[in-house]
Amino acid sequence: MPKERGQKVIVSNRKARHDYAILDTYECGLVLVGTEVKSLREGKASLADAFATVDDGEVWLRNVHIPEYTQGTWTNHTPRRTRKLLLHRREIEKLIGKTKEGGLSLVPLSMYFKDGKVKVEIALAKGKKAYDKRQTLAKRDADRDIRKAMGRALKGKFD
Repeated sequence: MPKERGQKVIVSNRKARHDYAILDTYECGLVLVGTEVKSLREGKASLADAFATVDDGEVWLRNVHIPEYTQGTWTNHTPRRTRKLLLHRREIEKLIGKTKEGGLSLVPLSMYFKDGKVKVEIALAKGKKAYDKRQTLAKRDADRDIRKAMGRALKGKFD
């Protein structure tokens, strides 16, 4: 059986980029049981309320919902169990220092298969205030209008 190559996104947390200012991202491995991997291969997962914590020098992913595998038996997994993230010791120590500064959170951005292994992209993020979110939306709308106007100008269609 040939080994998978490349990257296949399972689920992404689009709301995280809206609610948080992303400062730094990390790619982590994930400790899973067999039925979780099978359920993920079907493309079923939710990062809606998920977050990561650092406890006793280890990073844990909490509140990720991976539904039970439909073909599973009594050995099926618990859908919202706490899962361990795999990072290098240097990265964990850096995360411990940054999260203790205060105001920073660890938020999962996406979960994907990379060369047949499940990976999670987590971000060191700072929560945005309501006015920051409005500014981001206004800037995006203004950029879109500018691109439209530039496109029209290049085609010779002026208003």
